[in-house]
Amino acid sequence: MELKGIVRSLSEIEKPVLVALEGKNSVSLPDIEVKTGLKIDSVRRAVGWLKEKGLVELEEKTVAGFALTPAGKSSLRKGLPEKMFIEALHAAGGKATLEDVRRSSKLNVPELNASMGLAKRNAWISIRKDGETFLELTGLEKDLMDGKHWAEVLIKKIEAKEQLSGEEKNKAKELVKRGLAEELETKEVKLRISENGLKALGMPEFREARAYNIQDAVPRLYPGKKQPYIQFLNIIRRKLIQLGFKEMYAPLITQEFYNFDVLFQPQNHPARSWTDTYQLKAPRKGRLPHKRIVNSVKAAHEHGGNTESIGWRYTWSEDIAEKVMPAAHGTAHSARQLVQGIEVPGKYFAIARCYRPDVMDASHLIEFNQLEGFIVGENLNFRSLLGMLKQFATEIAGAEAVKFYPDYYPFTEPSVQLSAKHPKLGWVEFAGAGIFRPEMMHALGIEEPAIAWGMGIDRLAMFKLGIKDIRYLFSDDLDWLRESRMVRE
Repeated sequence: MELKGIVRSLSEIEKPVLVALEGKNSVSLPDIEVKTGLKIDSVRRAVGWLKEKGLVELEEKTVAGFALTPAGKSSLRKGLPEKMFIEALHAAGGKATLEDVRRSSKLNVPELNASMGLAKRNAWISIRKDGETFLELTGLEKDLMDGKHWAEVLIKKIEAKEQLSGEEKNKAKELVKRGLAEELETKEVKLRISENGLKALGMPEFREARAYNIQDAVPRLYPGKKQPYIQFLNIIRRKLIQLGFKEMYAPLITQEFYNFDVLFQPQNHPARSWTDTYQLKAPRKGRLPHKRIVNSVKAAHEHGGNTESIGWRYTWSEDIAEKVMPAAHGTAHSARQLVQGIEVPGKYFAIARCYRPDVMDASHLIEFNQLEGFIVGENLNFRSLLGMLKQFATEIAGAEAVKFYPDYYPFTEPSVQLSAKHPKLGWVEFAGAGIFRPEMMHALGIEEPAIAWGMGIDRLAMFKLGIKDIRYLFSDDLDWLRESRMVRE
């Protein structure tokens, strides 16, 4: 940019700084602060801009200095330890024992010993023995008592940040050895106006109001917002609560009892093997509910319990049911809620974290979320379930079309799989559902029918957010996070 354009762009803090430098060889930032009346931060900012524009030149040099330590500040406030030592001796009439001085001065042992050593070296005291050992003032302590001792004067100068002479700097190092001061290195910035800066002061444009360019594009701003998937989950949660659903407790870790046994899944089922579920190494077992519930579930497995079923015809093991595992599906939390008690009619849901060994790809994760829920009431049937699933997929997830397929789950009969059409991935399975079996419900003392579902809410989010890779839901790709729009209901 030519000099005329630079001058027209000068801000209201740059111009007074430039004026303050006129005719000066070298000026410090504090001096400019005083001359312009600007705050030091504004001065620094203006100087930085002027340097970039070539209107000022900077010279930086490192300056050695001193600052008081906490002990030095205490000496400034209360007096030097050696002065307190001499004052205590003076108050005792100029002659006292060391113990008398200690009590009167209230110095600690290190301060007392150091003060006595200084007093002896400076000949402020003499030591006499008259039955006991006494300390006696010599009269040479006058400068110390009058406040003219070099250490006291130097401490005041350091605190006031006054310029020290060469001899005072050498003396200050003795204060450093005593722990009353510390050496510091500070950068001192001096600046002067450049040749172009002088030209700028003489240009008519310098006295004109600043020119602003409102045609250039401004930097794009990215205001703070919640992560898109979190927005989506919050919307789902709020809608379900508005519809009268109650949110269930959904811990990451559960027992096999809730994950499988309450759900009438036999203990020799392949899905309970290490290839299909994770197991915890420690702790290995958890606490089961009331014995009455456990015995009822055991009876359902072994011979059908109080239903017309014949059960699975095997010996059920409480040791297996106690095993602890990461939740493999959200239905484990429905099982826990049914055991703890429900309202009839009632509606319950959970957004649950689930864990299963799987091969990660665009539509599969080993750690994922499920939208789990069930509705219990007298007049519910399979048609009620299908209608609810279709409405959820189209209205909330934004699926173009849905399909239902017969399926099998140990804890529901009849069972159904729901698939929805994704614009890029095609048909994607994202829900399994059905009516809870009598062997499961009657064992818990519940006679009314319950329709239940477990939806892959991660896949639902893919539909809503228009993404084709499920891994992007948990991505740290800043471009995607910044460009993603707010999720609307």
